[in-house]
Amino acid sequence: MNDTPDAWNLRDYAIAMARYNRWMNGKIYEAAATLSDEQRKADRGAYFKSVHGTLNHLLLGDQAWMQRMHGQPVTMTSPSQELHEDFEALRAAREAMDQSLMDWAVHLESVEASRSFSFFSVVYQKQITMPYVAAVMQIFNHQTHHRGQITTLLSQLGVDVGVTDLPLMPSWAEMSAPRAG
Repeated sequence: MNDTPDAWNLRDYAIAMARYNRWMNGKIYEAAATLSDEQRKADRGAYFKSVHGTLNHLLLGDQAWMQRMHGQPVTMTSPSQELHEDFEALRAAREAMDQSLMDWAVHLESVEASRSFSFFSVVYQKQITMPYVAAVMQIFNHQTHHRGQITTLLSQLGVDVGVTDLPLMPSWAEMSAPRAG
């Protein structure tokens, strides 16, 4: 590992965030499963209308980012494209994506702070170039942002997701433990 100020250890960051996302996605889906399909799909005035629509958007966004990170063509046609109408199919796809995110995270290496990442944005319909580290951060920031919306929608329906704070994640102690070298 390069410990100079010009290098980032993205691997540890990405692993921590992939674990957090898997934990929170599990909590969100457990909470959403207590609702009827009609309740999950009802337009609640959110940007992606419903709990289901926002869950779908999260999966769609992660799919697009993983395609970009692996140098594959992005298959997303719009930010509201529906991947799965069925909640259990959406949940299974989410679990598979969370595993894909973890698999990707464990293979990240430190990169020079000046490394850039370019991609075509389906949402903004333009080419975007940004620091690679910011692209990695965006993957996880995007999820946190929309899970906050879902948590609000669920709360309005009387469903408590519970603790969402990173320091209280059950596997945090494992992540903080020194690694055998």
